[in-house]
Amino acid sequence: MKLDDKLYLVRFNTDKLNHIKITNGDLCLKCKDKVCTFICPAHVYDWDEEENRIAVGYEGCLECGTCRVACPHGNIKWDYPRGGFGVSWKNG
Repeated sequence: MKLDDKLYLVRFNTDKLNHIKITNGDLCLKCKDKVCTFICPAHVYDWDEEENRIAVGYEGCLECGTCRVACPHGNIKWDYPRGGFGVSWKNG
């Protein structure tokens, strides 16, 4: 089964409160590789050329925590969403 097929089985109850924060935007400007933009399986992070910053689309977060581990500067504050919100996995 392809990743896109598996992601189709995921359902989200999106909270209005963002559970992901970039701690210091200036560090992102200095980051050469911008690992968060390609390490996240849900593509939550995107480099916004016009605004010269990382855009975070937390609504599609799979809650794997890969981003906070992969960021070479430890610049991502990531918590689980509040109870009742976030990802729910559907089997079958």
